[in-house]
Amino acid sequence: MDVADWHNSPLPAGNTLPDVVATLLTATTTRALPSPWRGDYDRARAAAWIRERDEESTVSIATDRETGIPVGLIILFTAPADDGSGRVDIRLGYLLGESVWGQGLATELVAGFVEWCRSVPRVRSVAGGVEQDNIASARALAKNGFVPVGPPIDGDQLYELDLSTNPA
Repeated sequence: MDVADWHNSPLPAGNTLPDVVATLLTATTTRALPSPWRGDYDRARAAAWIRERDEESTVSIATDRETGIPVGLIILFTAPADDGSGRVDIRLGYLLGESVWGQGLATELVAGFVEWCRSVPRVRSVAGGVEQDNIASARALAKNGFVPVGPPIDGDQLYELDLSTNPA
């Protein structure tokens, strides 16, 4: 799997970024996302969603290395760590297209991201929220060293990977 910023990622011939996003964001794939993001997407709704994400986060597209077909999105929100260290905490969100569910790609995607984070001394922690009934996503995070933090809130469990021992 290859991952690149969504504005620099190669797209299948004849597709625009809103086309790709609309294909990935379906009622099924968005059901565990924040409620305003749920439902099916057409090109116009996808274009608006892209603009909104660009204002608040960094988004990448995961592409199948063999076929070049986009299979998922990774959404990163970065905030300064609250310990005055100059490091950052990252909030990770991701989704995969239905056609690749059950193939272990979420674990692979998170593993690659964690590997990258471990190479960046500025990253203090990575956290991701998972809807309690999304067992596959919780398992992907746990396999990569994330641990549950606190009780679930509104049906979502927060998982965190502490990287504070990374050399700063």
